Amino acid sequence: MIRMNKLILAGCILAFYSCNNAQHITNSIKNDQDFSSKNLVKEDIKKIPILNFGTFHMGETNDANKTEFDKNDKNNKSAINEIAIMLSQFLPTVIIVERPPEFDKKLQSEYNEYLSTPKMKFKNSSEIELLAYELGRISGTKRIYGIDHKMSYNYNIGAEMVNSIDSLWHNKYYKDPYKYYPQINIKMDKLNLLDKLKLTNQNTYLNFLIEVNAEMLSHVGSEKGFEGADEATKYYQRNIRMYANLNRINLTENDRVFILLGASHTAYFRDFISRSPKYKMVNTFDYLK
Repeated sequence: MIRMNKLILAGCILAFYSCNNAQHITNSIKNDQDFSSKNLVKEDIKKIPILNFGTFHMGETNDANKTEFDKNDKNNKSAINEIAIMLSQFLPTVIIVERPPEFDKKLQSEYNEYLSTPKMKFKNSSEIELLAYELGRISGTKRIYGIDHKMSYNYNIGAEMVNSIDSLWHNKYYKDPYKYYPQINIKMDKLNLLDKLKLTNQNTYLNFLIEVNAEMLSHVGSEKGFEGADEATKYYQRNIRMYANLNRINLTENDRVFILLGASHTAYFRDFISRSPKYKMVNTFDYLK
């Protein structure tokens, strides 16, 4: 009987301490949450807004895939101007383009000349001169920078080596890649310029560009090698270096940044910027209407 009472007493003491410990843990978690919440409320981080805009190259390009575009066509010129007006509503203070930083002085000088003489002629105009310059002129932007970083990699490695990873899937995919993306399986040459750029800036299309330009190469390699993946890594490396070039530019929280790049770069920048504690992604379609 005495032994039974001792067991009951021990059980009560254990239950008491267990309840106290549980309450202590609950209070600790609550205090941590309250502390975190208070800190989050107090810490007001103002991010730099970025309009990350993807395009096809409107001039000469070394890209494997090209979009036919007559930059001298009167309707195309008018469409570019209308799109520049739309995007200028973002009111950028800085414009970023696909030009190596070592040409920044020349780029800024040419842009300044355009601001004073909008009808000036260019020897080989591209989306930079046609769209970025005009957008900047309309919105009163003073600063322009290039962030490109040239690196080559082999798009066609899967067709040039014995592929021991998954040649059947790799070859099937590249035979008609658009087949796997019904939302964007559209003849680009049938669209007007505005609709082409709307399609180009959709998330589905940007995801497609990463897959078709890089990640599909992970299906290519020798029996024990990673040749395709290594080529894809070079493309990622180029884009992360371009992002590093963006981060070299002296930007403040009062800046508004418009980035104009070939859309496969835009796709990577979308991912970089979306995760950034420094930058804030602006919805392109708030302006491209």
